[in-house]
Amino acid sequence: MRMNDPTHLQTLALIGEADNAGTLRGLRDQVHEQMEALLPTSPVEQFIKQLNEVHDAVIQRSIALAEAEMARLGKGSPPVPYAYMLFGSGGRSEQTLSSDQDSGIVYEDPVSDSAEIRNYFKQLSDLTVENLQHAGYPPCEGDVISNNTEWCMSISEWSVKLSRWFEEPTWEAVRYLLIVADGRCVYGDRELGDRFKDSFFTDMLNHPIILKRMLDNTLRHKMLVGFFGQLLKERYGEDAGSLDIKYGAYIPMVNSIRLLSVMVGIRETSTLDRLERLEQAGQMSHDEAVVYKRAFLFFLKLRLITAVQKEDGFYANNGKMSSRKLTKEMVDELKSSLRLGKKLQKSVYRQTIGKLT
Repeated sequence: MRMNDPTHLQTLALIGEADNAGTLRGLRDQVHEQMEALLPTSPVEQFIKQLNEVHDAVIQRSIALAEAEMARLGKGSPPVPYAYMLFGSGGRSEQTLSSDQDSGIVYEDPVSDSAEIRNYFKQLSDLTVENLQHAGYPPCEGDVISNNTEWCMSISEWSVKLSRWFEEPTWEAVRYLLIVADGRCVYGDRELGDRFKDSFFTDMLNHPIILKRMLDNTLRHKMLVGFFGQLLKERYGEDAGSLDIKYGAYIPMVNSIRLLSVMVGIRETSTLDRLERLEQAGQMSHDEAVVYKRAFLFFLKLRLITAVQKEDGFYANNGKMSSRKLTKEMVDELKSSLRLGKKLQKSVYRQTIGKLT
């Protein structure tokens, strides 16, 4: 499967026609093998786009199969419109070759038996999560997943919950709000997904004080470059000597760009789209957007090539990379990109504090 090859479209079509989770797993394994071989020579932006189209297709088909199974079990069709939301890297369209399930459901307010409708979506979510597990996607360790009833609610219930998180901004509530900021409808009623995000941005405008809490959360992960420009390696455990690409490079940049975007009401969820919109909105110069994009794409490339293992049949990736895998040129680029990341974090701090004073 070369990039730009019609084989990619054919693969998406085969995923859309799969009649069980086992077939989806086989197709995903096939794509994984092909794309892993392409990774070293492919442009990262195009690679990540095609890879996430595959992830979306597998998730969409898993939900459709769950709907069909509900009908076969005599539960009927979805009783009200709903939006299946992706959060985390899925919401940002930045999933790597391995990815877990970060998801939720927003459904239209029921006019009759709300308990029966809640039960329908719980069962649908259970089947969807099970299908995706068969396809190699482990559940979210933090339980941000559609079959958790705390993440599967009507639009009115969601509105109440979001307002409560904004009004009582504990550390956990702020973390959840930032997760919601990355939410994207992958299946179902997109207008409902938009209304869900409307609630978030309306509350955001009404609670500017939340920015300080979001800033604290955003800056808690530091770039893995020291005061003297040295790379900060893991010191203990089985990963000693490795570099934490996920939490020491990729996530700090994702967090910074997300907060800048949320502050000015940008609805896009992918980091690259957010960068583009920030430039259009005059929040950063063209030159800044260009260098931040290059740094982010380099972090994304490293994140893609960090070791992938299969654990219990799942695709897994701890985001750590042996420094021995880096050439001198890569080390130089990593240090340069990390310095840009630190510069961005300082800019985010200044801009956020400026809005609060």
